[in-house]
Amino acid sequence: MADPSSYRPEPGQIPDSPGVYKFRDEHRRVIYVGKAKSLRQRLASYFQDLAGLHPRTATMVTTAASVEWTVVSTEVEALQLEYSWIKEFDPRFNVKYRDDKSYPSLAVTLNEEYPRVQVMRGPKKKGVRYFGPYGHAWAIRETVDLMLRVFPVRTCSAGVFKRSAQIGRPCLLGYIGKCSAPCVGRVTPEEHRELAEDFCDFMAGRTGTYLSRLEKEMHAAAEDMEYERAARLRDDIGALRRAMEKNAVVLADATDADLIAVAEDELEAAVQIFHVRGGRVRGQRGWVTDKVEAVDTAGLVEHALQQLYGEEKGEAVPKEVLVPALPEDTPVLSQWLADRRGSQVSLRIPQRGDKKALMETVHRNALQSLALHKTKRASDLTTRSRALEEIAEALDLDSAPLRIECFDISHLQGDDVVASMVVFEDGLARKGEYRRFQIKSFEGQDDVRSMHEVVSRRFRRYLQEKLKTGEWDPEDAEAAGEAPEDDGKPKRFAYPPQLVVVDGGQPQVAAAKRALEELGIDDVAVCGLAKRLEEVWLPGEDDPVVLPRTSEGLYLLQRVRDEAHRFAIQYQRNKRGKRLKSGPLDEVPGLGESRKQALVKHFGSVKKLRQATIDQICEVPGIGRKTAETVVAALARAVPAGPAVNTATGEIIEDETPAPAGASSERGTEQ
Repeated sequence: MADPSSYRPEPGQIPDSPGVYKFRDEHRRVIYVGKAKSLRQRLASYFQDLAGLHPRTATMVTTAASVEWTVVSTEVEALQLEYSWIKEFDPRFNVKYRDDKSYPSLAVTLNEEYPRVQVMRGPKKKGVRYFGPYGHAWAIRETVDLMLRVFPVRTCSAGVFKRSAQIGRPCLLGYIGKCSAPCVGRVTPEEHRELAEDFCDFMAGRTGTYLSRLEKEMHAAAEDMEYERAARLRDDIGALRRAMEKNAVVLADATDADLIAVAEDELEAAVQIFHVRGGRVRGQRGWVTDKVEAVDTAGLVEHALQQLYGEEKGEAVPKEVLVPALPEDTPVLSQWLADRRGSQVSLRIPQRGDKKALMETVHRNALQSLALHKTKRASDLTTRSRALEEIAEALDLDSAPLRIECFDISHLQGDDVVASMVVFEDGLARKGEYRRFQIKSFEGQDDVRSMHEVVSRRFRRYLQEKLKTGEWDPEDAEAAGEAPEDDGKPKRFAYPPQLVVVDGGQPQVAAAKRALEELGIDDVAVCGLAKRLEEVWLPGEDDPVVLPRTSEGLYLLQRVRDEAHRFAIQYQRNKRGKRLKSGPLDEVPGLGESRKQALVKHFGSVKKLRQATIDQICEVPGIGRKTAETVVAALARAVPAGPAVNTATGEIIEDETPAPAGASSERGTEQ
């Protein structure tokens, strides 16, 4: 625990201007990021008597070992820089909301020649129009199914689309009228894009004009005695109205707004957001967070706004944002939101009417979300605590292993040998700290030797971190190598585990223990979990430790082991897949994926590219003479594939089929 006065800057050193500051710990890791109108006044508040500070703030300043700052010209710049640094450094004392689930959204891929309507999760992509998020994927699919009758936009995958184009026959949706079948040319790309844009307009809330137009067309068709067309338009109108009924009107003035509500206690907070477009609730999402810093409701709202709109631009930021409490820097936040939207954004507290009533509904959802989260966490925490205690007792550890790391080796008959390291903290997976390794010191299959190499490499990196901070002073410091320059970001191997678990029995455990002893590490426990009888092996013991089948400790060790196994197999399969798909063009230095695709697209196949001259290759855009010479040399070195054979007839097949755009064909695999 550091004394804040030991690193307190001199009063004259701190500028009296807007800026962003970072507190770092003794390992130079960034542990807190903040912004201020006046850096001098804000930083001075951290260095008062500890008794006068909030307990969480006092913990932060005593954990820190230094403070630094960056001056900016405006408070809006400070807000943006604070958000960027929190995202980059992931400071432990900043509030960070985490989604309580992965919410699906309705996406329209306007960045494609033939836009596709689909359900998407995860980070947003450029050129894709999103609606939602929704609570359940089935809610999106029901809405889309109703709307495809009126807006028959493509919903199929790229593979299905290409297959239908090749055979000249649309899929089932094309036959039943729920797709305009652009794959077989029933509509032009321009007509299909217009359908997609109409779909987006309707989903964005501009429904009245479109329904009025359909009703006029229906009446006109009836007057002209085109009764079949009138009936079809009548059914289209009914389908659209049923889709609209799924999102009841909550704001009569057709407002576009986001409503944010917060429910909190001393330790945790839950945030609920309702996305209202055209007066209807189009999406809902929720976050929960631990209150690791001294923050009130207004501060929680500010953090929520940063996370919600930090990556958004344009119409994704609504005209109106309704909140339960206004942050301290409301004008700055309003300006920041306006810059992201491109027009004015109103940030306010609803006072009366429908908006206040809806805010109360959102707040009730936040309260329910917090109560549900605490119930789940309390039950889960009890189970995890019991599991860790059972492991500590069975392995005779001094304390419960709050951080467990597990290693597994994977290969296919001795090829593509890889290893995985998974991390569990407090009984929960920390996927951001998972690591994977390629075995470098030898070739072939030797699980014991591989385990020794991987554990040695992991803990050698840990010793590098200790060497850099002066915590470790080995007689031969060169054994740890040179540590990289510290940038304050979370380090890959900075934190040691209390327990290392290896997938295997006595030989693997002995290899891991030997690796630790060679590095002089004696404060990390090692055990192995054998698959056959699920028995736990300890170093130097002839007999295993057998945990009861109903033991929570055994369940936790099995989950850790199975996760390491899954992660290793996934990496090994990906590595093998890349190797099998590799081709002669992959050996050309400096030839990226785009230029490889351009070459194959220009010549039609790698076989024809192999027959081309240097001058012909230079005709491809982006390919210079030097690159062309390198390509010719690489193809000359590569052994050409043998002819393909029809296994039914024995006939030799000459492969002259042009490769599709963006792909090539050589030996039956992508290059």
